[in-house]
Amino acid sequence: MMTTDRTTVTAVLGSLADAWDRGDADAYGAHFTDDATYVTFVGTRYSGREDIAGSHGVLFEKFLKGTKLAHEVLDVRFLGADVAIVSTCGDTYKGARPGKLAKVQTYTLVRDDERWLVAAFHNTQRKPLLERISFAFAPETKPKQ
Repeated sequence: MMTTDRTTVTAVLGSLADAWDRGDADAYGAHFTDDATYVTFVGTRYSGREDIAGSHGVLFEKFLKGTKLAHEVLDVRFLGADVAIVSTCGDTYKGARPGKLAKVQTYTLVRDDERWLVAAFHNTQRKPLLERISFAFAPETKPKQ
């Protein structure tokens, strides 16, 4: 894929973060397909743009009020011209941006009329201590990269 495709796809994540930082649930939800799936790090599953935007409207007023969204892109893979898988590390924060981002995330984006939208999102909280224990007892399970 062309560099511009990678740039365009990763710009969607930047725009998501901007909407999050403003606490704008409608703008955040607008980045998702009508039938998107969204899995939070606690395991809650939302279905569809409306559900994602609606739930985030409440979250931005309560638990996530005043938070910002940080992310670092780990990998972008294209599964054809209209599907991209983006792996990131990310986290929410208030104040200073954290040095280590505690969550691992996977975005599946699809191109719809020249616009990239998120069709699926999955967020997992990292457990570094459990990883170290696992790798100590079964070193062959440690990722190669």
